[in-house]
Amino acid sequence: MSDRSLAVLGECVADTFVTETRTSALSLDTHAGGGPANTAVALARLGTPTRFLGRLSHDVFGRLFRGHLAQSGVDLTRAVAAAEPSTLAVASLDDEGRADYSFHAAGTADWQWTEAELKAATAEPMACLHTGSLALVQQPGAAAVERLLDEVSPRTTISLDPNVRPLLVDPAVYREALPRWCAATDVLRLSDDDLAHLRPGASPEEAADIFHGDGARLVVVTLGGDGVFASLDGLRMSVDAPRTRVVDTVGAGDSFMAGFLHALHAAGALGGRLDGLTPEQVTHALAFGTRVAAAVVSVRGANPPWAADLPEEGAEAEAD
Repeated sequence: MSDRSLAVLGECVADTFVTETRTSALSLDTHAGGGPANTAVALARLGTPTRFLGRLSHDVFGRLFRGHLAQSGVDLTRAVAAAEPSTLAVASLDDEGRADYSFHAAGTADWQWTEAELKAATAEPMACLHTGSLALVQQPGAAAVERLLDEVSPRTTISLDPNVRPLLVDPAVYREALPRWCAATDVLRLSDDDLAHLRPGASPEEAADIFHGDGARLVVVTLGGDGVFASLDGLRMSVDAPRTRVVDTVGAGDSFMAGFLHALHAAGALGGRLDGLTPEQVTHALAFGTRVAAAVVSVRGANPPWAADLPEEGAEAEAD
């Protein structure tokens, strides 16, 4: 792919939803998921040239992942064929559509990156490398991924989404590593839940100033139905969320990030350290990202829209 492509590095998880509970059995519905993989799928469906840098198992879930990514237009030529099993997440949904996960991730394929694998996976030029989630905290691969960010950041826009998973990793691990990540990161995106784990009690503005001080130029905090906040070198911006009927929130943040990066890519803002990025470009990208996220929360699961199916601005279904 060309040097205008985006690369997404991280996990692909088998999202298994409990759809029926009986006295002695559960009915399960399994879909390809995982934050980075969701972002790669959403980017490709929007029309951004995207390759996924992941370790995909040989097992039945790995085959599901490959089919899902390829059918969405994601380039898998740099994905690793892994011997280890796939990561499994079992989700139950509350009455408001929020997902509660249990993870089965010990010794799975996603976390076994080696230096040689990462070097091969990133051999082609990239306008942007997006990563985060568990790939940056699950060992033994996390340390190698972190070193990769330091290596490629001088020539590639780095986008990072911590996507804190306290059931798997103590948030203190994220808090300790975050200043190092910010030093290599151009775009840092967090949810309001992430912010509560990483900077308890801090407002988005207060947290953004800390993250700027650590090196991140653009900080984005998604606030669910309250929209999204951003700070570019200390210049504050915000965009309201579209009024949307929520089915569930699975993949909403991942799809927002895809829409946001898609818009920055289309504006020619990616490929360096954001030196030419304007507030107008950021605001447009925030608004586009919220439209993509709104489309995702209006359907079940992480099923981002294709570009042709994305509702026009202002055409989203109103909330009940």
